[in-house]
Amino acid sequence: MGSEMCIRDRHGQGQQPAPQQTLQWHPRQTCRQAGGPAQADELLMTDFAPLTLETPAEHPFAQFVRILGKGKRGARNLTREEAREAMGMLLDEKVEDAQLGAFLMLLRHKEESPEELAGFTEAVRERLKAPALNVDVDWPTYAGKKRHLPWYLLAAKCLAQNGVRILMHGGGAHTAGRLYTEQLLQGLQIPLCRNWQQVETAFEQGNLAFIPLGDWAPQLQRMIDLRNTLGLRSPIHSLARLLNPLNARCGLQSIFHPGYQGVHRDASGLLGDNVIVVKGDGGEVEINPDTLSHLYGTTGGQSWDEEWPALSAQRHVKPASLEPEHLKALWRGDVEDSYPQLALIATMALALRGLGHAREQAFELAQQYWDARDKSI
Repeated sequence: MGSEMCIRDRHGQGQQPAPQQTLQWHPRQTCRQAGGPAQADELLMTDFAPLTLETPAEHPFAQFVRILGKGKRGARNLTREEAREAMGMLLDEKVEDAQLGAFLMLLRHKEESPEELAGFTEAVRERLKAPALNVDVDWPTYAGKKRHLPWYLLAAKCLAQNGVRILMHGGGAHTAGRLYTEQLLQGLQIPLCRNWQQVETAFEQGNLAFIPLGDWAPQLQRMIDLRNTLGLRSPIHSLARLLNPLNARCGLQSIFHPGYQGVHRDASGLLGDNVIVVKGDGGEVEINPDTLSHLYGTTGGQSWDEEWPALSAQRHVKPASLEPEHLKALWRGDVEDSYPQLALIATMALALRGLGHAREQAFELAQQYWDARDKSI
């Protein structure tokens, strides 16, 4: 039969030899029959990505990623001006998402420097469109509470009743298992403001206002929201605590991880701000009465330190669960509870210390304010 394969019918009779089948590879189809009409466009090189024959221009932001990530020997901190420029590009949305993630995580890995935080803060402040309002205390609240209720909210509320004007700001519930300021505003009758005009009105009515970060710095809120995408908190959590958007007389800052107090204090000093930084309970601005508290202060560009002893001889047992109604019960005077009363008095004293009162006077004033509070809620 030669080299051709014959097809036989059921009676075994030979038929015409079948044409040979050949396979031909093509990027659009695994195979096709040869001999058919060849489509010229199927064989053109236009089906493939073009070759890169010229070096593409480097993205302007790439330099900042390279500075932070150029190996153990080549990497370095950003200068204050570099940090200012880099944050400016982030805020102006001139950066690719991949660059944003790389930049934030490289900073997180090495830990941000005072110069970097100062430069970042300057870039944000340059772009803020906030009114000139008279504010006593800037009170960032970004951490949430896990072991104890947020007694600092009662401290702020009581101070406001006594003429201390306070701006609180936060970034929402970004970590599971924590209780955040935003979740408790309505129950505690703390005004939630969505723009600066509402903040001004709240000040006129009661000296206390809370405004979400996303309403005045949406780009920063987006970066904070990457927390659960990247798996780690980013330096934006630190930056938000330094911003003091209304240029309050005193900024209160709290950190969670030991070692960051000095970085925050030094960054604020570079900016010429008056601040007190503490390792507050859960990372919020709240004095833990069971432990010694170290105050890292800066006033007029000069750093100072102060240690406050523990207020309780024995450590309190943390509550089995966090019941927000307990906040209102304590405010109304329906219950007596040693830990929160010590915590909120000390936290009020912290704010008063930042406004220029000596420690002893600050505690005396705080107790007077608490005893004379309007208990309606």
